[in-house]
Amino acid sequence: MEYMTCKLKETYEKWGLDTNLNKTKYLCIGETHSSLKLVKDSKIEFCQEYKFLGLIFDTSGTDDKEIRLRVMQARKCIACLNRILWSKDIRKERKLNIYNALIKRSLLYGSKTWRLSENNKRHRDVCPEDILYNIKKRKN
Repeated sequence: MEYMTCKLKETYEKWGLDTNLNKTKYLCIGETHSSLKLVKDSKIEFCQEYKFLGLIFDTSGTDDKEIRLRVMQARKCIACLNRILWSKDIRKERKLNIYNALIKRSLLYGSKTWRLSENNKRHRDVCPEDILYNIKKRKN
């Protein structure tokens, strides 16, 4: 890995690009963790997790943490919208639009890449089901 990182850095330099090694870190899944040593006494530090395009990657190689975070965000969204979702003055169709636009999107962002275990499927599915059931059940 150190060799490939040095080659990458050399190639970047040929193209006129500079690598900021103070900001560069790496994540290793399922291996022992140590800093990568490069030429000229420079190192690339190891990190436990990082966020890329709004998704969390960590050393476990699973999506458990990301799924828990998405479920928490959807629950917070439900809590913020509780008054609107339970209001009798707002039509059911409008509530479903709000649900789809805010809660469902918050929950399912990045879900196409998730590797779901049975436990994670239950977490993902139970979160919005109760509120969606109550929206559909109401007469207004």
